[in-house]
Amino acid sequence: MTIAIILALLFGLLLAGIPVAFALGALGLGMLWAGGFSPLMAPQAVLSTLDGFILLAVPLFLLMSNILLKGGVGRDLFAAVQAWVGHWPGGLAIATIVSCGIFAAISGSSVATAATIGTVAAPEMISRGYDKRFVYGLLAAGGTLGILIPPSIPLIIYGFVTEESVIALFMAGVGPGLALIGLFIVYSVIHARFFGGYAPVPRASRSERVIATWRAAPSMVLALVVLAGIYTGAFTPTEAAAIGFAVALIITGLILRSLTLRALWQAIWESMVTTVAILLIIAGAKVFGKAITLYRIPQEISGFLADTVSTPLGLVVLVSGVLLLMGLVFEALSMILIMTPVLLPAAMAMGFDPIWFGIFMVVMVECALITPPVGLNLYVIQSVTRSSLMDVSRGTMPFLALMLVLVAILYAWPDLALYIPFKL
Repeated sequence: MTIAIILALLFGLLLAGIPVAFALGALGLGMLWAGGFSPLMAPQAVLSTLDGFILLAVPLFLLMSNILLKGGVGRDLFAAVQAWVGHWPGGLAIATIVSCGIFAAISGSSVATAATIGTVAAPEMISRGYDKRFVYGLLAAGGTLGILIPPSIPLIIYGFVTEESVIALFMAGVGPGLALIGLFIVYSVIHARFFGGYAPVPRASRSERVIATWRAAPSMVLALVVLAGIYTGAFTPTEAAAIGFAVALIITGLILRSLTLRALWQAIWESMVTTVAILLIIAGAKVFGKAITLYRIPQEISGFLADTVSTPLGLVVLVSGVLLLMGLVFEALSMILIMTPVLLPAAMAMGFDPIWFGIFMVVMVECALITPPVGLNLYVIQSVTRSSLMDVSRGTMPFLALMLVLVAILYAWPDLALYIPFKL
């Protein structure tokens, strides 16, 4: 009964138009007061949460991705990949997916990936005769790779909440990220071959390939430096974000000379706004999480799931359904911050590895990014392409199904996520 009342109050606040951060914080503070707990627990919880070294990686990765976005790096990446695979059947679609994967490995941001590659790829694909809905869905779904392929801001937040190794989470995201890229490519080739409707791109000459690759090389080197440094232990994720930010400035400001002072200021401002929004959500979720912990709600839900679901498969199906429904209302970080403390104890009781569960949750959060009405990537692609939300939403449906296929593969073969961090 208590859980139903809390959920009703939370949805009521959200439907009233109150921002997620303030809805969570206000409800959590109200629960502390109603339960007879000291309200001082709220500021204590917030201060202890925000005073974390690992969270410094969030604004730094945001700065890096926004500088790359403003510096036109996505355009260079797309041109380089297109020069090599653009003439294949469905080549532009393949180039789009691969470009999204590479940019995801640099930025760690889904929205930045969708906006950067979408701005370049959408006009090119549509002018070549690709079905508009397919293009919109491909770009929205390709953008979600930004939170699965490391570095990933949601994985940083998950590691912060659960106190699991962020490096292990990053390494665990590589296999599923590459698998999802593979699924998207296979579908794109099948769609191009059997549904056609596109004009083939002429094969690029050797000189065109060399020029395009040379221009994109600094950005690819940046991705390798950040990822190699993290995986070899040369620096922490936070230090990697700082190094990546500095290298991004050098690439766009000195090497490519594509970043103006005005664009730099815009990148800093947008990163600041996004960082404040993320930290407010984290603070509100922490107060709410403190309250539901004192009310023993995670334990009650864990016990309910243990009594209701008797098999690991049943738990995965049930949790997938819950997260899909949550994705209709909450954005990505809110889902991780709210649902992780509730669901992780039940998952661990069923024998699931917390690193595996983190990857599973991020894949489901990817689904939330392309499901209306709050799927951020839908609005990004709608804005970039000036299309209707309905067309973008319909275009994402096949890719949403592919993400659920990846969940099934992850369940059947856990080593897809766990092999690199623990067995390689």
